[in-house]
Amino acid sequence: MPQLVAQNRFAVVAVILFGIGLLNMMLQQNLVKKVIGLSIMDSAIFMLLASLGYIEGHGAPIVEEGAANASLYINPIPSGLVLTGIVVSVSVTAFSLALVQRIYQRYGTVELPELLERAKKE
Repeated sequence: MPQLVAQNRFAVVAVILFGIGLLNMMLQQNLVKKVIGLSIMDSAIFMLLASLGYIEGHGAPIVEEGAANASLYINPIPSGLVLTGIVVSVSVTAFSLALVQRIYQRYGTVELPELLERAKKE
């Protein structure tokens, strides 16, 4: 069992990080903390995707002139997915934080129970 965990250490860390982010999203009442939890979950997914594309002992997928063995490269598709995901994640985080800021300006709080109570009064 410890050997299996050691072989899949990146996947184990990704699952732990995803769990932390998910619990943060579910248990926190502060909207900013919920956005942070979403960001932690994003990072866990990126770590998992990057670890799936990595092969121990292989290099970057840059073919040099005169390269004899083309099988010594890692798969570039997960790296591309991670880069695309990071761009989308940063955009979603920025939009979410801007939305939380507007909510705070309108209602004076970012705590979910207080926000729902104040929204009912309007």
